[in-house]
Amino acid sequence: MDHFLPITQKEFQQLGWTEADVILISGDAYVDHPSFCTAVIGRTLERQGLKVAILPQPNWRDDLRDFKKLGKPRLFFGITAGNMDSMVNHYTANRRLRSDDAYTPGGKASFRPDYATVVYSKIVRSLYPDVPIVIGGVEASMRRLSHYDYWSDTLKPSILVDSGADALIYGMGERPIVELAKAFEAGEWRDRRSEIPQIAYLDKFDNQDVKNKDMLLLHAYEKELKDKRLYGENFVAFEKETNKKQQRTMIQPYGDRCVVVNPPFPPVTTEEMDQQALFGDMMYRPHPKYDKRGEVPAFEMIKNSINIHRGCFGGCSFCAIAAHQGKFICSRSEQSVLAEVEHLVHQPYFKGHISDLGGPSANMYKMGGRDERLCQRCTRPSCIFPSVCRNLQFSHKPITALYKKASQIAGVKQITIGSGIRYDLLLNDDPAVDRQNGLTDYLRQVVNHHVSGRLKVAPEHTEAAVLDKMRKPHFDRFMLFLRKFNEMNRQSGKNQQLIPYFISSHPGCSLTDMGRLAVEAKKCHLQTDQVQDFTPTPMTYSTAMYYLGYDPYTMEKVEVARKIDDKKAQHLLFFYHHKENKELICKLLRQRGEVGLIRQLYPQNNYRPSQPRKR
Repeated sequence: MDHFLPITQKEFQQLGWTEADVILISGDAYVDHPSFCTAVIGRTLERQGLKVAILPQPNWRDDLRDFKKLGKPRLFFGITAGNMDSMVNHYTANRRLRSDDAYTPGGKASFRPDYATVVYSKIVRSLYPDVPIVIGGVEASMRRLSHYDYWSDTLKPSILVDSGADALIYGMGERPIVELAKAFEAGEWRDRRSEIPQIAYLDKFDNQDVKNKDMLLLHAYEKELKDKRLYGENFVAFEKETNKKQQRTMIQPYGDRCVVVNPPFPPVTTEEMDQQALFGDMMYRPHPKYDKRGEVPAFEMIKNSINIHRGCFGGCSFCAIAAHQGKFICSRSEQSVLAEVEHLVHQPYFKGHISDLGGPSANMYKMGGRDERLCQRCTRPSCIFPSVCRNLQFSHKPITALYKKASQIAGVKQITIGSGIRYDLLLNDDPAVDRQNGLTDYLRQVVNHHVSGRLKVAPEHTEAAVLDKMRKPHFDRFMLFLRKFNEMNRQSGKNQQLIPYFISSHPGCSLTDMGRLAVEAKKCHLQTDQVQDFTPTPMTYSTAMYYLGYDPYTMEKVEVARKIDDKKAQHLLFFYHHKENKELICKLLRQRGEVGLIRQLYPQNNYRPSQPRKR
């Protein structure tokens, strides 16, 4: 491929275009690389013979000239906030405005609005009322039904209602965008919309019609506003349905209208994944328009990495990956991945180091159910929590072989694993199962060849009750993995570190729990620098617990740190070893009667609570 998709009128003229078939509007800068959603959708449509243009980060605060410069498309506008939800992109867990944006040249902030999908859609509707609007990406996907919005502290309706869009694509959009384009091209959009998988749209609500069909009818949004319990029931129904391999149409009423969510496409086959691989169609760099504005940090972070699969069966409560990409793993073939390695080697910026061969989790490549019939009726959110499913095929031999073959390609000096490892998949007490699935062999391959000093894993917490709410294995499993990792390093003569990721303020986590985490981290000599405070994001189990104050599955009350001061207090415990935090931590724990934790963190001979000065 020798061209970028056009983003200026001048490029239109160079291509001899008078209009585009589709114009994509994005909150991200335009980076022509397989890791950036706008580029993927644009190139996918281009493969269909369509003329596709992009409006990256248009100015929404002036006279709207950016929205007018390319005119209107022949078929439709495609609108996305970008690779991230715009509110997660803009704000910290404490609702403080971020000072940077990794998806903007120079890392500069303020180049996209809050709730970008809605803002862009309303502007386009006002300027071009007769042109259809299709919204997609993570922001639209995770807001396709009513959802709790942390930043406004409200229960919001489906983003279809707020945006006024004609259609919404959820999940990975390559297949539904092609079908939508065909329907618009044929003038059959309204007639065919109920048949196109993986889209949502607004329609008239006919309760009797819904009852006569095999559909999942959710509680109406207006009823949820009056009774939180109904939101909890909706969440459980939604999560169970989206965990299925064969899903029903979901309906949520909004007055005399309803949001219709069609079932998704079946999981992509390996052959289809290979066909969708776009690395040969892309320029593998940001648009040259940005050359004088500085690097795009997100591109610099991933430019030497390759995605080998999508989906995640981990089922972590706080993670939106399964609700967006799906629970079932879709893997590329070894040949396709190696071809992209060859392609990467020839990029002018490549210096020999591949920073990642992975996906949402590094070690789920080519895994899935042994008996597909069992998967068809399973509604478990996780295939590995509370224990590894007996039907799960979790051999690590394919990915170990892939690492070895990729390492042998000329020009590749080193491959490291940047996406993190799901360590509970590597722990099996049966030596025969370990050998059969190549678990120890995989870890030895990683330790010996694919760690750049530090390996990321995510125990997330130390306390069993909190981990249960997170749907994560108990801490003793992490410690078992840590011992195994350290022993392999000793045998290899290496001095590599395991970097654990932890979360504070998760629903079910108290200040006492954080104190116990700090004590455990101190006892085990663990670094607690790679940490984050829980941010409620739309349509996750953790967010449902945060909003409701109880577990929607069990109806049991859950402790929630709602106040910013409470969240800051929990987060502070990660940094118990900083001298400047000692006095405040002691005060906070003393208020909860946790003198024992104070003594464990700061032995008595070092702990001196401050006393008021005598006059």
